[in-house]
Amino acid sequence: QVLVVESGGGLVQPRGSLRLSCTASGRIVDLGGMGWHRQTAPGRERVWIAEIDVKGRTFMADFAKGRFTISGDIYKTTIYLDINDVKAEDSALYYCYIDTIQGRAWGQGTRVTVSS
Repeated sequence: QVLVVESGGGLVQPRGSLRLSCTASGRIVDLGGMGWHRQTAPGRERVWIAEIDVKGRTFMADFAKGRFTISGDIYKTTIYLDINDVKAEDSALYYCYIDTIQGRAWGQGTRVTVSS
């Protein structure tokens, strides 16, 4: 079993910044990558944001380039997502995932609400 836990969500003002954290634990075999998705409303699809692979390379969705930064130590199975110049459309449930030989494991999500 792999457990993924996100943290760092909450209420943030427009133009502010925040850091989301993600830690995976458990039986992690043949690590692939770790990354983030977000879901802006119930029933909407989860949108991929960014990923770090086992070589430390980072990949970003086009909409995330410029304001989002993914970082962390994938071999410690801890990653972060920094969001700068936060906008109303960043309000969402942010999910972290880890890919292993067992497949993809997801966290429960951490909610970000952007409001003044």
